[in-house]
Amino acid sequence: MTGGELTLGAVLARLEEQEQELAVQAETTREQIAQLTARLDELGRAVEEVRITRKTLLALPDPQPTCRYERGRCARRWTWRSRPTTSTTPA
Repeated sequence: MTGGELTLGAVLARLEEQEQELAVQAETTREQIAQLTARLDELGRAVEEVRITRKTLLALPDPQPTCRYERGRCARRWTWRSRPTTSTTPA
């Protein structure tokens, strides 16, 4: 046997080690991808639920204004699309 055969054997052994290391990294990456895919699916469902809730609330009719007879004027009730008609600053 010559020294070249030993060197080839060492190269082949190193390549086998690299292959095994890469296979472990690939499996770890597949697991991470599976976890991220599951998380992405969860977030997608949550976004859809919020979208449906928002759409439903926007489809509700605006409430009718209520009259404040003691002041002789009507004030609009607060909704998601409007702000309260009363002032929040102290008098």
